[in-house]
Amino acid sequence: MRLKDIWQTERDFLITHVLFAIISVFVLILPCSVPPGWRLFLLVVIYNIGVPAVAIIKNYSEWLTIWQFAFALSIFQVFPDWFLASQLNVLVFPEDGFFKIGAVSAYMAGLWAIPIFVIVYIGKWVEKHLSLSLAYTTAGLASLFIFGASEQTMWQLNSWYAHNINLMIGHTALYVIPAEILLGVSAFYAYRITCSCSLWQKVAAAFFVMTFYIGNLAFFYFIFENMISQ
Repeated sequence: MRLKDIWQTERDFLITHVLFAIISVFVLILPCSVPPGWRLFLLVVIYNIGVPAVAIIKNYSEWLTIWQFAFALSIFQVFPDWFLASQLNVLVFPEDGFFKIGAVSAYMAGLWAIPIFVIVYIGKWVEKHLSLSLAYTTAGLASLFIFGASEQTMWQLNSWYAHNINLMIGHTALYVIPAEILLGVSAFYAYRITCSCSLWQKVAAAFFVMTFYIGNLAFFYFIFENMISQ
């Protein structure tokens, strides 16, 4: 197999996500009266149509299976956000012009698919070209970088922000950091064991990742906010 064929998938991954990043900047900074919630919803639609479309056109079956898992997990991720907003009262989704599912802006049901897809894809790439142990480490580090950057920036888009928190780094609550690292690692693990399984088994795995994440949020919130900060 020629080298350019080996790296074609990686090249298309980079092109797809660079183009999406450019579109995102354009959509978010465009000076118009469109509320931020609708802008984020548009980006969610573009990504969750664009990625599977590229997968089908290019016949990238792994892209499609990763996206299926990531999108299922993204839908379930409404529950942890809702838990933080309504039960712990430590997360706020301000009025952004878009409708809500409980206390959570509804576009969040698709927004989580973006980082999850990237984290799992990178993990699989490292597993394929380097080693499985390094792949788990990479998934954790990618989660730290991606979710950490989101926590530090999304408040500027009037999407969500933390409040009633004692221990923070900038705009990031400390308790979410280990929980989000474990989210990336567990998502990578769950995808690995179900990548050849049926769609419904991927959905079930995504559900268990969500419950693992919500448990970690509660646990680390207790550790950081009720033990360390006292």
